[in-house]
Amino acid sequence: MIASPWITRRLGRTDCATTWRAMQEFTAARAADTTDELWLTEHEPVYTLGLAGRREHLLRDNGIPVLKVDRGGQVTYHGPGQLVVYLLLDLRRSRLGVRDVVRRIEAGVIEWLDSLGISAHGKPSAPGVYARSGAAEAKIAALGLRVRNGCTYHGLAVNVAMDLSPFSDIDPCGYPGLAITQLSDFGVARTVEEAGSDLAPILASHLTPEHIT
Repeated sequence: MIASPWITRRLGRTDCATTWRAMQEFTAARAADTTDELWLTEHEPVYTLGLAGRREHLLRDNGIPVLKVDRGGQVTYHGPGQLVVYLLLDLRRSRLGVRDVVRRIEAGVIEWLDSLGISAHGKPSAPGVYARSGAAEAKIAALGLRVRNGCTYHGLAVNVAMDLSPFSDIDPCGYPGLAITQLSDFGVARTVEEAGSDLAPILASHLTPEHIT
């Protein structure tokens, strides 16, 4: 569960490496009573390569820096116009496993997208959220976590209104040809700040006792 009260921090646009180090430091310094936090941000252009990431999924050098990080998963892109939600949660307080947390995060994103008129779903074999447009589907949110001493960091990236072309220079999440979409493709007009304000309380609700059975 998210401790009550829990803290949401709106960081604005940040450097990914600097924010990653801050998450590591926060997690290392946590005590049993440390309040859980959600950090809302968007990053300067960067590719991040997860623990299982393979460089062959970086198809072309387009000048965007590549950062090797300690989350799960393969390669993804972060840039302006994308909401990044970092979830700094103590799993020991809720007795949730990582897979259950991932499922709950996905459910929160799906609920939010549904409120915007976007049909979306998760996939057990490929974490993240996929949006439907007719018979087609495309990934709209990527998810990757790290757990250290029972506490999570890293989190979720939702495409809001961004330049998607850097995704064409990678195999997103390690899947060649994976289609990528964003809120603006569905006619939904939101800033990153508005999207974060909308989504954060929904994510919190899915990680509180009322949703844990």
